Amino acid sequence: MAVALQQVEVRREGRALVAGVDWEVRAEERWVVLGPNGSGKTTLLQVAALRLLPTRGAVRVLGQVAGRCDLRRARRSVALVSAAVARQVRPSLSAAEVVLTGRTGALEPWWDRYEEADRAQARELLDRAGVGHVAEQPFGVLSEGERQQVLLARGLMASPGLLLLDEPAAGLDLGARERLLQSLAAVATSPTQPPLVLVTHHLEEIPPGITHALLIRAGRVVAAGPVETVLTGDTVSACFGLPVQVERRGDRWGAAAR
Repeated sequence: MAVALQQVEVRREGRALVAGVDWEVRAEERWVVLGPNGSGKTTLLQVAALRLLPTRGAVRVLGQVAGRCDLRRARRSVALVSAAVARQVRPSLSAAEVVLTGRTGALEPWWDRYEEADRAQARELLDRAGVGHVAEQPFGVLSEGERQQVLLARGLMASPGLLLLDEPAAGLDLGARERLLQSLAAVATSPTQPPLVLVTHHLEEIPPGITHALLIRAGRVVAAGPVETVLTGDTVSACFGLPVQVERRGDRWGAAAR
């Protein structure tokens, strides 16, 4: 079991950000977490990333129990790709250096020593993502789409046991979004890659290969299970609070108000 949450609750200033959440992610599963703004998606991802301890409830990630393990060591097996990571990266670092730091989860390449094999792997991950040409360019001058590809490569650099992505396609134009979804699909459909959890607001940003969906509203789970049974007009309407029609064309999803 990659993630197991039991009756998890996170409260801040007397308000429950998430409450009563039961959720399991198995090794072979790829999940999308959907919900409106303020529904608790990012909070839930932070709990699964062992970056946030719940107010109450039990959290087990990759066999480690939150509150009973060395969190700094346990976090090394969990890759988190988020805007918060992008803001912490020094803009003058090259794209290859940003990926390289993913080996140990550092923010500066001088914090650790790297072998030539590590540098070769970083470049290979960039090539695989189709952005090998930016390897020596400063992270700060890259386009938003290129940055997301670099951050995804950084997340994969340490061969993590769990990959978590917080709205990686937010703010991307159509071309950049589709290129990123191709990279995510390559991860999601590969049996050698780790279990994956993707947070998004939009069904259009679900890549091929996603097997399960969790819908959350006001901190509580609306529905969870295989995408075919969860992503229906009724459940998505209940999650977002307005009548919507859900469509599936091949391996892509979409939704629009009725």
